[in-house]
Amino acid sequence: MLETERRAEIEAKVRAACNAARLHDAATLAIESYGPEILGYLVAVTRSESDASEAFAMFSEDLWRGLEKFRWESSLRTWSYTVARNAMHRMMRDPHRRADRRVPLSQSPEAQNVALRVRTRTLPYLRTEVKDRVAELRRELDPEDQTLFILRLNRKMSWNEIASIVGGDRVLDEAERKREAARLRKRFERAKEILRDKARERGLT
Repeated sequence: MLETERRAEIEAKVRAACNAARLHDAATLAIESYGPEILGYLVAVTRSESDASEAFAMFSEDLWRGLEKFRWESSLRTWSYTVARNAMHRMMRDPHRRADRRVPLSQSPEAQNVALRVRTRTLPYLRTEVKDRVAELRRELDPEDQTLFILRLNRKMSWNEIASIVGGDRVLDEAERKREAARLRKRFERAKEILRDKARERGLT
């Protein structure tokens, strides 16, 4: 099955479960389906398995609690990345966090269990995934630039989708989304130039 067809099937199943008030099934399917790629994104941007795992736990709970109010104005995948990015920023702003801290999910044990299953399956793969030298250079970029590379190149998202994710909780109207998409495209091109300069400096081109 093509990736686009697989995602369309996931979205349809989650939406049907939401419409039937089966939020437990909807949240479980959403996290298990999109969790691995979101955890990979969090690991790449935070450069820390422990920070990424903490942010992922927060994301799982936020998705679990927020799915009932999700209005399907974007795809579930796009919204999931927005939720994950907001969770990561919230975690990074917390001045009291410790590297080994885990967010307590006592009010959402189901979310905790699903998040744990995804982390257990995904982290070993991320540790052994082959990384070329250019991919290593990308890790030196600003986290926001890394986000653009991951969402555009690795996740194959449109600029409108990326603009919605970077916009956070605020829903952008069409004109705002177009302006934000144009701004992000320019930032992406500047980041590519930086990456090319780094590659030349290190004899990779």
